[in-house]
This record gives sequence, C-alpha cells and structure tokens, in this order.
Amino acid sequence: MAADLANSGAAATARYKRYRRILTVVIDSIGVGDAPDAAQYNSDGADTLGHLTQWWLDNEGRALALPNMERLGLNLARPGKPFAGIGTPEAPAGAFGRMRIISRGNDSLDGHWEMMCLPTRFEMDYFPQGFPESLLDKLRAFSGRDIVCNKPYSGTEVLKDYGEHQLKTGDLIVYTSGDSVLQIAAHEEVIPLEELYRICEYARTLINGPEITMGRVIARPFVGTCADDFQRTANRHDYGLVPTGPTAVDFLHDAGYDTIAVGKTFDLLCGHGFEHSYHNESNADGMDHVDEVMAQDWRGLCFTNLVDFDSVYGHRRDPLGDGEALEDFDRRLGRVMQNMNGDDLLLITADHGNDPTYRGTDHTRELVPLLAWSPSMAERGCAGSDLGLRGTASDLGATILENFGVPGNGEGTSFLECL
Repeated sequence: MAADLANSGAAATARYKRYRRILTVVIDSIGVGDAPDAAQYNSDGADTLGHLTQWWLDNEGRALALPNMERLGLNLARPGKPFAGIGTPEAPAGAFGRMRIISRGNDSLDGHWEMMCLPTRFEMDYFPQGFPESLLDKLRAFSGRDIVCNKPYSGTEVLKDYGEHQLKTGDLIVYTSGDSVLQIAAHEEVIPLEELYRICEYARTLINGPEITMGRVIARPFVGTCADDFQRTANRHDYGLVPTGPTAVDFLHDAGYDTIAVGKTFDLLCGHGFEHSYHNESNADGMDHVDEVMAQDWRGLCFTNLVDFDSVYGHRRDPLGDGEALEDFDRRLGRVMQNMNGDDLLLITADHGNDPTYRGTDHTRELVPLLAWSPSMAERGCAGSDLGLRGTASDLGATILENFGVPGNGEGTSFLECL
C-alpha cells in the first residue's frame, strides 16, 4: 500500500498550501456539553466529557490523565466551564475550540457527513414504536427467518433478553434506538457473517426512500453460550445511506490527493471518495492502523473514527470504561504526535455526544471538541489559537479543502488562517 499511496499522491505533490498530510481523528461520541437545540433531542443538560471528568474525581478519587490533549488546550475548548481535574497550560501547544452540529439527525452518519461538508438538512425516519410489519414481512421473506424484538433497545440488553431465543431458533433480532438506525443481531454460529451481511444489505434497500429513509443499517453479530456471556464482536458492519452529494473526501480524491479511511468513516460515506481503507477491531487496532498510515508517504487526508467510546462505553453508560478508553487514546496520541512531521496536521473532534452518566442509552445532542496541532504551529505563531465556537462542523472540511487548494461546495468556513 505504501507504494500505491506514494504514486497516487504524486500528482498533488506541489499543490498543497500548508500541510502535506492531515490526520483527522473522530473520538466517537465525546461531546463537550449540550448544544443549543439539545432539548429537541431529549438531551438537555448532557455533557459527555464534563460529566465524565467529574465522575472520575468523585468515584475514582483522581482526575482523568489526558496530558497530550491537555497540552493542546482541551481545557480551553469551552471558555468559563473547565473540565474537572484537567489542567490548563500557560502556553497551549495547539489550537482549540468547539463545533456545533447543525444536521437534523444526531447519529454518526449526520456528524461525519457534516464534517465533510454535507450536513443533513432533511428528516430521517425514526421508529420509537418499532418498524412496520410491511417492512418486516419483506425481511422475513428475503431471509427465510422470523423476527423478534422490533423495538428500541440497548444493544447489550437486547442480547440478554433475546440472545438465547436467537441461538435456539435462528430468528433475527431486529431493533432500533433513538437514532435513525435499523439493527440486526445474530449469533455468528447460527447465522454466518456472510448471510447476516446479505440480509443487512437487503434491509438497506428497503429504507433508501421515498417511503422510509433511514441513516443506517447495522449488522450486530455476537458470540457466547447464554445471556450471561453474550458479547458483540468486531465484525459489526454499518450500511449507511448513500451520500446525497459529494463530500470533501470526494473533492480531494477527484483533485488527486490520497484519501484514507480508518474505521467506520468508510462505511458512513459508503466508501465514496476513499482510495484506501482499514477496518478497526477496536480503538487500539484503529490506532495501530493510524501508526501504519502515518509511517507511509502520502499526501491528503486520513479520516479516522474510534468507535469504542460510543459503542462499548457510551451506550452502556459506563463512565469507568469510557474514561479508561480516553486515557488509552491519549497515550497512543502521544506516540502519533512524536512521529509527526512539520508539514503534518492533526485534527481531533467528535460526531455527537453519548454521556455515560445520562438517562437512557441513546446519543446526546452536544457540541463537539475541536483540537488542532502540528509540530510547526509554534514556528508559525499559531500555537494557542482560540478557534471559538464554530457554527457548523463543516468548518473542519472547509479547512481541509482550503489547505489543499481544492474547491468545495460552499459549506463551512475555513479556520486555516488560525493554523
């Protein structure tokens, strides 16, 4: 792959304006306080990182150890409301701020599309009372299997309540959440992955509109012998709605730059515009892939998602695990930063919130963090730049496009001059 990256980026060698490589890392669901429209999403008062840092002080007797993000200016990202136990450096090494998600949905698809200059301005369909029988009948006919559950459910609780039934009968566990998602769970020894994926691919065709339009179908394979030990596996696969227009990834790819997906960013954009991709087994696996990519020669964008914060800890309302995962990420982040070049840029953000101390198990509507760093920022006099509250997450994509001199679609306002 290294040779492919070097060759595919050769045409773009002389055209980047400031940074040669941009690594964007989405720490999935780590919001930084309820958004102005939080009440519309039943999220008033939610604050993923704020409540998480306070929970650690109150319950673990110590602050979360996030020295690398702290050094970049994490505690300055939201003025007047610092994160409990997180220090504030006298001279931040990075630029810092927050972004508002303006998309009408509150799912990963909405956040990632918006970051890449395609905010969703249309309404997705939600099914808090379960999916209509007309849709389920088509799934039954296609799969030759019956269906159980059909209601909003926690992904772990649904296995406790329906996993043994699925193991005995082979029925599909179909469920949803507060987001626009249709999820299908099945034991890997009962329904092989290829079959589950084929069923989910068909389900995707049923919700592409116009009658029903949903953001994602998610295959949720699991293993285990009984309700006490069922576990979801890393063979999850997301089937997103096809992007309704070109994204920043498409614009970069069409201009000859390298476009690399690490994690579910590939699925969320249906692979559009990506030349290379890596599937993550976990956050640690994702950071292994980041290390691999950053050791290669390429020019363009690496768009990375680390989903464990959301799928493993946020939805399960596990502040201990969420905090430990953040500490693990921060340690790995330090290694990435040590190996970055002066013409590399790091951008860290999130796609929504998922407050592990909040009611329910759904995503929370929050502002998302924005941290930026390059080894050369101090030389440029940009270290310590306050990026403020950005009006849309599309500002991130607009910044990436301006850096490479690539025209976009007019969405977002670049903050490149601050970097």
